[in-house]
Order: sequence, then structure tokens, then C-alpha cells
Amino acid sequence: MNLSELRRALERARVRPVKSLGQNFLHDQNLARWIVDQARIEPADFVVEIGPGLGALTAEILRRGARLLALEKDARLVDFLRENFPAPNFEVRHIDALAFDTRGLFAEPNVKIIGNLPYYVSSQLLLRFLEQPVHITLCLWMLQDEMARRLSAEPRTAEYGALTLRVQLHHHVEYLRKISNRVFFPQPDVVSAIVRLTPREENDSAVRDDALFEHLVRAGFSQRRKQLPKLLSHYAGDWETAAKKIGASPHARAEELSREQWIVLTNYLARQQERGPTDGAAECFPVVDEHDRKTGTAKRAEVHANNLRHRAVHILIFNATGEVLLQKRSAWKDRHPLRWDSSAAGHVEGDETYDETAMRELKEELGVSVHLQVMGKILASEKTGQEFITVYKAECDGPFRFPPEEIKALKFFPVEIVERWVVNKPEDFAPGFLECWRLWRVSNSHPERSRGTPWSYVKGSAAGFLGFARNDKLS
Repeated sequence: MNLSELRRALERARVRPVKSLGQNFLHDQNLARWIVDQARIEPADFVVEIGPGLGALTAEILRRGARLLALEKDARLVDFLRENFPAPNFEVRHIDALAFDTRGLFAEPNVKIIGNLPYYVSSQLLLRFLEQPVHITLCLWMLQDEMARRLSAEPRTAEYGALTLRVQLHHHVEYLRKISNRVFFPQPDVVSAIVRLTPREENDSAVRDDALFEHLVRAGFSQRRKQLPKLLSHYAGDWETAAKKIGASPHARAEELSREQWIVLTNYLARQQERGPTDGAAECFPVVDEHDRKTGTAKRAEVHANNLRHRAVHILIFNATGEVLLQKRSAWKDRHPLRWDSSAAGHVEGDETYDETAMRELKEELGVSVHLQVMGKILASEKTGQEFITVYKAECDGPFRFPPEEIKALKFFPVEIVERWVVNKPEDFAPGFLECWRLWRVSNSHPERSRGTPWSYVKGSAAGFLGFARNDKLS
């Protein structure tokens, strides 16, 4: 729509732009079309539009056939959008985008975010939707030009800083073009710019400890003129050795280090802090027959290489509101790296029982000790990696402490989101978890079984459930 059409639309909607909401409406439809083109939208995409306003971008997104969810804070504009865009693939929610629950996006394929972000909350919105871990394939933001240049900055420039690295750690950032303030009504005092963010390959962002990366970067940029040996002394007492490891000058300042050097520095310091080195391949597991009877022992590497039957536990933890805790496996795991998995899981070692293993894994992986209830047992199969798995459930709200070399992230999810997620994108999960989740679903649909009714073998399951269930509680 042109400027006169925009004015008439505002009159129909009975809207006067509110400065405190950052309301500046785009009235150049050619520019709107160009902006949406940069999002590379396809019919199979699920698009979230932040702050649709009068729908300048909304109309262009819908023309491309994608499903569209618009988040609008102004109730008057919500009514206008519902009246003017009655498409079946369009939903508008009256909500502050900062309050939007982004967890639902994990269950959607091909998620793209697009929006003209209000300048006064642009950094908060940006970090909210990019909070790790995320499942977004592309973001297209219209931002204040100064912010856009900070996000896309290169080392040794004035704009390069902690925010730059926090965003660029997991995303490629492209500065596409500057946008004149004359294409908005009312005209803002500053010029805007369009940036496009696309996720990096996860192995390209293989930081052993994301929290440590953020701490280092914040400390390094806390006083830009100071050299890093003074600012990072708390983390790297022997700075000269650390500087050699990353190929930096002993007198370097934060702005001189590239993203790659910050990653190498983080991983070097993380290894210094980790508990002593462990040779996971040397762990010995009991090897069992098709009836789960022990026939011998073998090292981890041999068990996995030869697909020998062995034993494992999985634990599903729910919080007080019924959400399930999932872990994202680290990039350093030898099997199913960066896949989502049960709250805690691990192999039975030596002469341990399943119950002893469950309590040990809970403490090692999550730093908690809680009552566990056995849900049932899954037969060894290709789906489980030839593991007999005893599955437990528990209730705990945390707090949790996890080893970052083992776990990339922990997150509670509503059950209905996980249900859609495993259907839409089963490739996101470790295969063993999918079998455990199937067991939980059967248990949940037949609650009498958790009160001691024996399990029967469930035909049609890829792994099958072994014939028992217990109501034991372990502490």
C-alpha cells in the first residue's frame, strides 16, 4: 500500500501510531516485496512474523503459500489483521512477542522468523528468538542500522563486540541493505537496515561450554582498551600459553580475536576445567544374550563396533506442571551427537544393577538424586542399538547441573509439543529415546499398568516391551 492507502487503513482500524510501541508503518509495497523475497519463503515453510502492523509484509508472505503466525501486541491491529487476511493458513495472536513461548517452534519444520522489530526492544527480541538451542532455519530482521552493523561486524572494527560474537557463534549474519526512514509513517528519527541470519552447521559452532564462551566474551569486552591478560586472568592464569594455542598476541585486545579464536580459547579453557580425562572406549559393559542373561564383558568400543547386546537405562523427568525434561547430546558424543534424548541415560557397567546405574547416571548427568519409578523394559533391537533398556520416570523441577562435554542443553517441553515433534521430525531424536517415548505413551494411556499390572509384549513396536513393570521407588 502507498502512503494514502496506509492513512486510510489506519483510519479504518482507528489506530493512531503509538511511539512507545515503536509503531512506524511501512508504506512502500515494492520494498515489502523485496524484503520478503530475501526470506526465501516456500509453501512448506512455517513463518513467524513479529509486529505485522497493517500487514505490509503479511500480504507478501501469504502470497507465497506458507503457513503464517503473526504476533501483534496492539489489540486494534489484531482485529484489523483478522478482518483483512481471512486466509486458512494465517493465524494472528494478540501477544507481546517477548512473552511468546518459542518451544512450540521445535515441532515445526522449516521455521522462519521475519519482522520489523521495534527499536526499543530489538536486542531483547533478537536474543529471545535466538536463545540456544533453537530450531530456526532463517531470520530476517529490520533493525536500526547501528544494531544491524553491530550484528554483522568484523574483528578489529568499532562495531565488533560481545553481542556480535554471541549472535555469530551460531549464525551467519548478512547485512543486506540500508532502509531510508522516508518509507515509514510516521518517519522514525533513524535509518534502518535489513539483516539475514542463517544457522551455522552445528559442528561449526562446537563450543564445549556455551556459558563459558559467553563469560569469556563479556569479560573480554568489558573494558575494550584493556588487554586480555588483565581481563581474563580469572579464567586463564597462564595467558601466554593460551595465546599461543589460539594464535594470538600475548598483548591482544578482545576486538582482535576472531570468532574462531574465541571458540578455540573457550574449548582450551573448558578442557582445563573438566574433570580428569576419561577413556570412554575403555569402559567395560556386561554383554548379554537375547534373554538379557550375562554372557561376558567387553569394552565399550567393542560392544558398539560389533553390535553386541548390552544393558542401559533411560530416565524421563517431569516437572510439577507435567512438562518433560529433554537433553540435547553434545557434539562430542560418539553416538547420535546433537540429537535430543531422554532426561538422563547411560550404560550399565561392570556388576551394576539397572537400578544402581539409574541412580548413578542421574547424579552424574543432572546433579540430582530423586525417587525413581520403573515404567518398564524395552527389548534389545536395532532401534535401541542392541540395548536392553529399563525406563524410569521421576518428578523434579531442578535445579540441574550437567557436564557440558556430555550434554549440549537441557530444556523442559510440554508433552503435546514433544508428541508433534516426534511425528514431524523424528530425525531430531536419538533412536533409543523414540522407543522410550513410545513406552511412556503406552504407560500414560494405561495408567493401571503403573500400579503393578504386568506388562505384556506389545506387538508392532520396533523394539517391543519386555514382560514386566514395577512400582518400585528408588532413592
